[in-house]
Amino acid sequence: MTFSAPVEAVARPLPPTDRIRLGVLASGRGTNLQSLLDAAASGQMPGEVVAVASNRPDAPAIERARRAGVPASVFARADYPSRAAQEEAIVGFLGERGVELVVLAGYVPVLGATLLGAFDNRIINIHPSLLPAFGNTLHAQADALRHGVKIAGCTVHFVNNQVDGGPIILQRAVPVLEGDTEESLSERILAEEHRALPEAVRLIADGRVLIEGNRTRILPAS
Repeated sequence: MTFSAPVEAVARPLPPTDRIRLGVLASGRGTNLQSLLDAAASGQMPGEVVAVASNRPDAPAIERARRAGVPASVFARADYPSRAAQEEAIVGFLGERGVELVVLAGYVPVLGATLLGAFDNRIINIHPSLLPAFGNTLHAQADALRHGVKIAGCTVHFVNNQVDGGPIILQRAVPVLEGDTEESLSERILAEEHRALPEAVRLIADGRVLIEGNRTRILPAS
């Protein structure tokens, strides 16, 4: 008797497109949002940020978006009777702007079923560690130093119902130097995040990313 491995479902997040419409969710400074705005403006990324949403009214990311002329709105959890209602409002905002791909750029809340269902396989996140190491934490850089790792970095991955557990699109490694502090390591990782996030969007826009189970396959450039 012979056994064959199960065939995993293959999904393409989006068909190839000349200009992907991005919706960015951010809770903080918005430097990764800025990297996307800059990459789009310079033509280094075939995409356009068409909507920015935040859960914090004081998030500097909101001001970055407005300076760039991008519609931005705040969806504070306290303004809604439930997380589902909050997410329904966000989905409506993104839908009105024709968003095709959602990018979490320092967005703190864990996504629920409403957002995940509305943008199945079309939400990506950037995390400041080489997943699966130091996932599901807001202090990945400090945890890396505490464990004495020699290589840290960042990961861009699809978002599913497992926190920091979705299929990995790409990773960038950063050496941990003697004398590094959380701040110095974070700064070097952030520089790589600013390169990795637009690159991941470019791969998806080019139709080169296939999701196979909990892994991705990156197709060669045509």
